[in-house]
Amino acid sequence: MTTDSLADLHLHTHFSDGVHSPEDIVQMARDAGVATLAICDHDNLDGIAPARAAGAQVGIEVISGVELSSRWRGFHDLHILGYGFDPQHPELCRELKEFRAFRSRRNELIVERVNRRLTARKKAPLDFARVRELAGGTFGRPHIARALIEMGHARDTSEAFERYLIPCNVEKKFFPADQAIALIHRAGGVAVLAHPPFITPERNALEGLLDVLTGFGLDGLEAYNNGATRDDVDYLIGQARRRGLIVTGGSDHHGFEGDESRIGWCRGVLPIPYSCVTELRSALARRAENHQL
Repeated sequence: MTTDSLADLHLHTHFSDGVHSPEDIVQMARDAGVATLAICDHDNLDGIAPARAAGAQVGIEVISGVELSSRWRGFHDLHILGYGFDPQHPELCRELKEFRAFRSRRNELIVERVNRRLTARKKAPLDFARVRELAGGTFGRPHIARALIEMGHARDTSEAFERYLIPCNVEKKFFPADQAIALIHRAGGVAVLAHPPFITPERNALEGLLDVLTGFGLDGLEAYNNGATRDDVDYLIGQARRRGLIVTGGSDHHGFEGDESRIGWCRGVLPIPYSCVTELRSALARRAENHQL
């Protein structure tokens, strides 16, 4: 790859809470100048195979990826990215199947709560089948928001969340952070902490968390992310180097209304360098070597 090739190691499809199909994401990435990408759907691996097939047709490398919902003590919604693992790994597939079953029931409960709220306001309820149709696959709260907008109950995604989805939320299921990292490792992958600026604005607290996660075996830090300013990126790269972690990057593109992300770019203003892929490959090679010892 050339030095000006872009990477995007954090993309979502309609198999979790994204809008586009894996095939569409691959084409969009190609048009954006991305040479290597990773589909990182929430607790779901179904987008990997179709993305790889599409990538093979247009010369785009697709690395296996996933975004695990995690927590640790006072940090209640950590996202741990897994890369380069075996998508057919039995334990990983079994754990994620249980997560999907819970998520499906959670979404049903959220729609039920939203409909009770709509009925109380003498508004037409949502059609659950229509929400599924809008999602095109596994659906999440952004797809419920789209249904609310379509029916005229909200002007945009922000209003849909504020008026309905936040008040009607149902608690998510999470992996403890140490278990998430260990599960990714057992499946042959490396574990990376996603979009650190969204975890906490307090850098001292973040550094303490990084120390804990590094002790659990964390492999990398998503320094180039959709919540990071240029200063944040420099700071996060420094934190990664201090701990011997790799640096990765991803746009976290979902494609829904109001999503200002740009495929291949960090917060739409800083290109995600191909060096992120090089570092990821090195980490995967080291893990494979250690596994053989």
